[in-house]
Amino acid sequence: MPKVVIVSNRLPVKVSFENDTYNLSASEGGLATGLGSVYKQGDNVWIGWPGLEVTDEDHQTDITEKLKELSLQPVFLTQDEITKYYEGFSNDVLWPVFHYYASTYAHYHQSNWECYQTVNQKFCDAVLAVIKPGDTIWIHDYQLMLLPKLIRDVQPDISIGFFLHIPFPSHEMFRLIPWRADLLEGLLGADLIGFHTFDYVRHFISSVTRLLPLQASANVITFGERSIVAEAFPMGIDENKFAQMPLKAAVKKEVEFITDTFHNQKLILSVDRLDYSKGILQRILAFETLLDHHPELIGKVTLYMIVVPSRDQVPQYRELRDHIDKRVGNINGRYRTIDWSPIQYFYRPFPIETLSALYSMADVCLVNPIRDGMNLVSKEYVASRINNDGVLILSEMAGSSKELIDAIIVNPNNVQEIARAIITAINMPLAEQRRRMAQMRSVVAKFNITHWVKLFIDRLTEVKQMQRSMQTRHVSNGTRQSIINRFAKTQKRIIFLDYDGTLVDFKPVVDQAKPDSDLYDLIDHLTADPANEVVIISGRKHENLEEWFGDKPVNMIAEHGAWSKLQGKHWHRLSGLSNSWKQEIYPFIETYVDRTPGTFIEEKTYSLVWHYRKAQSGLGELRAGELMNTLKYIVSDKGLQLLPGNKVVEVKNMEINKGRAALALTEGKDYDFIIALGDDYTDEDIFRSLPESAITIKVGSNVSAAKFYMRNPAEVRDMLWALTEASNVKTE
Repeated sequence: MPKVVIVSNRLPVKVSFENDTYNLSASEGGLATGLGSVYKQGDNVWIGWPGLEVTDEDHQTDITEKLKELSLQPVFLTQDEITKYYEGFSNDVLWPVFHYYASTYAHYHQSNWECYQTVNQKFCDAVLAVIKPGDTIWIHDYQLMLLPKLIRDVQPDISIGFFLHIPFPSHEMFRLIPWRADLLEGLLGADLIGFHTFDYVRHFISSVTRLLPLQASANVITFGERSIVAEAFPMGIDENKFAQMPLKAAVKKEVEFITDTFHNQKLILSVDRLDYSKGILQRILAFETLLDHHPELIGKVTLYMIVVPSRDQVPQYRELRDHIDKRVGNINGRYRTIDWSPIQYFYRPFPIETLSALYSMADVCLVNPIRDGMNLVSKEYVASRINNDGVLILSEMAGSSKELIDAIIVNPNNVQEIARAIITAINMPLAEQRRRMAQMRSVVAKFNITHWVKLFIDRLTEVKQMQRSMQTRHVSNGTRQSIINRFAKTQKRIIFLDYDGTLVDFKPVVDQAKPDSDLYDLIDHLTADPANEVVIISGRKHENLEEWFGDKPVNMIAEHGAWSKLQGKHWHRLSGLSNSWKQEIYPFIETYVDRTPGTFIEEKTYSLVWHYRKAQSGLGELRAGELMNTLKYIVSDKGLQLLPGNKVVEVKNMEINKGRAALALTEGKDYDFIIALGDDYTDEDIFRSLPESAITIKVGSNVSAAKFYMRNPAEVRDMLWALTEASNVKTE
C-alpha cells in the first residue's frame, strides 16, 4: 500500500535524557496534532530531527527503536550542523528575510549555506531510504527548502507537497539572498506548494517569474516538463480540543483563581514566543500610551503578558528580552499601586490548562505581530470563547487576519491605533462581542486542522492527476510516433503552421524573429512532397510573409486572415473591411505607450497591436489589463475584437478570424490528414473550426481547445522534420 511520508525539521515528540536513558513525550503543537491522524496510519512515517545532539551509536539505536514504535524516524545532526544549518542559515538568513528584517538581522555566510545544503541532503537520504513508487511526501517549512528538488532528482515521478509555515516575502526582499535561485528551484521540486495566505502565493510566484525566470499562468508554474501549483491553505487548530478545555475541572479551578485575582478588572491577554517579529515592544508601548492618555483606567485594566523563551542565547534575542524587562519594569514602577500592577509579565511557558483558563477568561486578546505567517494564538483564543464573548485585537500582518475579519484589525506599528483598539475592545457591548465572536468561532470550527490536512492532501492528489493527464496530452514519443504513422499512410494533407512562438521563438524585438536557414530547409522538405499543402497562417503583416516566404510553394494567411495568398497567385484582401476605426482607437493605445517604457504600437492593415514584451515584468501585464478594460466597451460598439496574446494586446475587425480562413481552405476538399500548430489565443479559432479528425497542437501551453500540446518551437520543428522523413521525398 502507498504511504505518506511527513518530513519536518523537528519530530513531533520531546526527547529527554534522564538516568542514562532517553524518554519520549508527545508534543502538543498544532502541527503534531493535525498530522497525527496521518502519520499514525498504516505504514506512514514522520521523519525529522529529535531535537538534541546524540553522538553515541548505541544511544542513536535506542532512540530509533523507541521512535519506530510511534511511526517516527530520526535524522541525527551534529552540534556543528545544528549551529550552522538551523541557527546559522535557517534562523540567521531565512527567518529575518522572510519576516522583512533582512537589513537588521540577516547574515550571509557561505559556510552556513553549505551546511544547509548538507543537512537537506541528509534528510533526502533518510526519505529515499523509506519511500517506494506511489508514496506521497509532505515536507514542512523553511529549514527544508532544498529537499523537494533533491528527492525529485532521484524519484522524478513521486508525489511531493511542500508547506511553508512562515510568510513568503516580496521578490524585492527575497532577492537579497545570495542563493535565491537554488532555494526557488529546490521548492519547485514539489508538485504542490502551500502557503497560509494568497499574498504569500503572489510573492512566491512573483519571485519565481522574475528571478529564475519561469512562466506562470494564474497559480500554475511551468518548470521544464512539469506544472507546479502554488496555493493558499490557511492552517487551522484543533478547535474541538480548545472548545472542550474550559469544561475540565482543572481549568475551572484555574478560572476561579484568575477571577478572584483580577476581579473588577479588564484582563488583556497576550501570548507569544520571544521573537523580534511578534511586536512585543510595540504592544507594551501601546499599553503605556493607553495609561498615559486614560488615567481613569489605572487600576481597572491589566495586561497579562506571557513570553515563551526562545533562542535567548542569541545576542539579538537576549537584547530583545532585556528591552522587554526594562520597559515592563519602567511601566510597573510608574503606575503600580498597592493592590494592582499594570503588567503581569511572565517569561516562561505555561501548561495548557492555565492557558485555556486565561483564554476563556481574558476580556481581550491582543495579537499584534509585525509579521506572522498565520498566528494560531488568535484562533486558540477564539475557539476557547465558548460563551461567544470577548474581543480579539489582531494585527493586519498576521495571516489569520485574512480569516478572522470580525476581529479589531490594527496596524502593528501604530501604537496609538492599538491603544484606541483596546479602548474600543474594553467598552464593546456584549451583543456586539457575541456577534463578532460567533462569526469567528464558525470560521475556526470549519477551517480546523483536520480540514487543513485533508484539503492539502486532496489538492496534492488533484495536482498529480492533472500532471499525468497533461503527460498523456503532451506530444511525447508514443504520441508523436502515432502522428507520424498516420501521416505516412495518407495521400492528401494540409499543414497549418503559425509563425511566432510556433516555428520561431519570440524575440525582444519583433523584426529579429526572421526565418533561419534550418526553417527554410524544413519548409523545402515539407513542400517537396506533392501530398503536402503547407499553410503559413500568422498575425504578421502580409509584407513580412511575402518577404520571407514569397518564393516558396506555400499558402500564406496574414494578419489573422485579413490577407491571403494561395501559391502561385497574388495577395487577396478580405472584402468588406474598414480601417477607419483606427483613428479613434490609436490615441487610446498611444497613451499606454507613453505611460509604459519598452512598449510600442504595430499598425497592420486592419488591426492595431500593442506590444509589451520589453516592458518591466509585471508592469506590462498590469497595463495590458488596464488597456483592455479601457477598450472593451469601445470596441464592442464598433464591431471590433479585442485579443490578448503573448505579450501583446490586439484590436482587429470582428470579421477577421484565423478559423474562418482555415475553414475556407479545407471546405469541399477531401484531405485525409489535417494538422494545425499554433501558440496564440487567435489559434484557438483554428483548433475549434477544423474537423474532429484534425490533429491540433497548442505550443507553449496546455490550456487550449487543441487535442495536444508541445512545449516550444524546437519540439515543433523536430516533429515536422520527422514527418518529412516519413514521406520519403527528398529535395534536390
